[in-house]
Parts: sequence; structure tokens; C-alpha cells
Amino acid sequence: MESFAREDGADMQAYAEELRAAFMRLQEEAPAMHEKAKAVQVTEKSKDGLISATVGARGDLIRLDIDPRIYRRPDSRQLADAITETVQRAAEKAQSKVIELFEPLIPSEQMKAHLEGDLERVLDQMAAQMQGKR
Repeated sequence: MESFAREDGADMQAYAEELRAAFMRLQEEAPAMHEKAKAVQVTEKSKDGLISATVGARGDLIRLDIDPRIYRRPDSRQLADAITETVQRAAEKAQSKVIELFEPLIPSEQMKAHLEGDLERVLDQMAAQMQGKR
């Protein structure tokens, strides 16, 4: 019975050291990664190539270009849908780039949940890590 307690204690100690090392690495590397993430910009074109949307790391629209040939088909609903779809694709790619940047420090699923503002999922993932269910 006593050996089980020692093993659990050794496991807990090893996990605590692992967490400490991960925190130290995060503290050292995160500022530079954060700067790189803030600089992320993604440009996507619509399927017909007439719309170009550039978004930042948070999916915020930075630039929108519309080719004048778009007026050959005066359908405002189609134009609005094409703009929305193009911006959304660009935002998804920007989010993927940010997740990829932080992947060496933060598990991608955890970072994705964080970026999506899903606090419950972030906390569930952290709790699972602490319980050794990584």
C-alpha cells in the first residue's frame, strides 16, 4: 500500500515539474509568438476572383477589394454572400495560422477553444491535463 502512495507522489512531483517547465517555456517564448500572431494577415479571394478580403489575426477585416467587373451582375444578395463567405474563409485561415504559431507551447485544441472564447472547453481541457488525461 505504501508503494502506491510513493508512486502517486512521484507521479505528482513529475507532473508538477512538467507543468513548471512548460510555464517557464511559455513565459520565455510567448511574447515573441504573441508579436508574430498579432502580425498575422490573410488574404482570400472569392471563388470568381472578383472579391479580395484581408483579415488580421482576430479575423477583423483590414482590407476589402471589389473588382469593378462585379457590376456586370447587379445582384446585391449574391455580392453580400460572396463578401461574407470570402471574409469567413480568410478569418478561418488566420485563426489556423495563430493556432499553428502557438502549437509548440499550447495544444492546438486548447488554443482553438481560447480563440473561440469557449472558456468552459478551455477549463475542461486544463482539468483533464491536471488529472493526467492529456
